[in-house]
Amino acid sequence: MTEKINWQYLIERFMKKACTKEEFNQLLKLVEQDQDNEGITEELRKQWENTGNENESSAIDWEENFSSLLNEARLEAPVISLHLNQRQMRLKKWAVVASILILLTAGGYFMSLNKSNLSSRIAKIKQVPGKSGQDVAPGGNKAILTLADGSTIDLDSAKNGTLTTQGNIKIIKSKDGELLYNVDQENSAIADYNTISTPRGGMYEIVLSDGSKVWLNAASSLKFPASFTGKIRNVTLTGEGYFEVAKNASKPFHVKVNDMTVEVLGTHFNVNAYNDENSVATTLLEGSVKIKKEVIANSASQTVLLEPGEQADLAKNGSLKINHHANIQEVIAWKDDNFEFNNTSVTDIMRQISRWYDVEVDYRGPIPAYRLTGKISRNVNLSQLIDMLQYAGVNMKIENKKIIIWEN
Repeated sequence: MTEKINWQYLIERFMKKACTKEEFNQLLKLVEQDQDNEGITEELRKQWENTGNENESSAIDWEENFSSLLNEARLEAPVISLHLNQRQMRLKKWAVVASILILLTAGGYFMSLNKSNLSSRIAKIKQVPGKSGQDVAPGGNKAILTLADGSTIDLDSAKNGTLTTQGNIKIIKSKDGELLYNVDQENSAIADYNTISTPRGGMYEIVLSDGSKVWLNAASSLKFPASFTGKIRNVTLTGEGYFEVAKNASKPFHVKVNDMTVEVLGTHFNVNAYNDENSVATTLLEGSVKIKKEVIANSASQTVLLEPGEQADLAKNGSLKINHHANIQEVIAWKDDNFEFNNTSVTDIMRQISRWYDVEVDYRGPIPAYRLTGKISRNVNLSQLIDMLQYAGVNMKIENKKIIIWEN
């Protein structure tokens, strides 16, 4: 079978969702070998013309098909393609197939789309992040633990095992990088408060003395007692945290965020309380929570109950609104090492990127009006992420740990 026939056969099999694992791997090898991308471009154009135009839902099907094939083949796929919203250029089915094949396998390629030319050109880009030639690595497991006596422990560099003790409590760093608080139930517990803080470009997981788990996103902190001794389990959050609270009907769990308290018994929820966001967003995954806004100045107190799938948004002006159909996957994507966007503005996207890569963002002129939808791994270098955003139409580059963005 010649290479030309291989292209025809393998791409046809792929688009019919009939690829075997061996055929899929063979297709990936051909993509990598086709330096000018002429073979895949031509074959995909033919396939597109043969199948006819289809709507955007078809493109989503192909992305899901490709992802499932990647999982079956156990291949690395750190970057997933982005596309623009309805008011802008849409990727057609064959273009999506081309982009995910090239972007996810070769890594150094991108799809250049022209609104008036749906046959498209695929070109290899030079990996030059900016004038300085600098790149920025992604964030990782980084945090500082501040004990009740004011002493600190750098959790990033600390060895696994018992870090210290507080009374009858052992503070342990597990082999998986978790911070564990183990209480000797035979002795009286202490309620000294500790604080775990993540820097920009850091995240961390902690298991509290009651068994509750908390994941902290970048630039966040959690203040908590070494052990819960009172009638209420109180913690204080800044930034963003995902909570899986251990059930205890006799001892409610309260998360304090500024003038708001999240009251729970046992449940899974996410709180986004960054100061540079427009609101404090509490999103419930399972169980139930009560959101209580305290009386501040002339504002009245407010209380709302959330059910799974709902999100409470407390705006800076004090208004409290409920979104009954929150996008759960988008909210907790960070916990699973992903960025996920759903018709998201460039400014909202860049706030997330800035915190995770610990970089500044410099807008030169008007802020691009693009709104993007897609999913990208948080485990790639910043230059790879920028390549994807450039592919989606955003002009940007890295210079001295700064992302510069400009409009056409």
